[in-house]
Amino acid sequence: MTMRFDGIISPDEHLLTVQEALEPLYLKLEVEAEAKLLEAALRAGWSADEALSAIDQLKRHDVMGDTAVRH
Repeated sequence: MTMRFDGIISPDEHLLTVQEALEPLYLKLEVEAEAKLLEAALRAGWSADEALSAIDQLKRHDVMGDTAVRH
């Protein structure tokens, strides 16, 4: 008995790149992480502007590979 796999797509026929497939999940996780950071900062008594500024600074340092956060 021969099995058929009609739904299997060959590597040459992929419709999405790995980046395109993972990007929605990455963006969702990024939004969730930022929301949790903002929530924690607000609970600690920071203003929304201060918290967002600190989050933006963390992002810039993360992109640059700099682990030291300067105030």
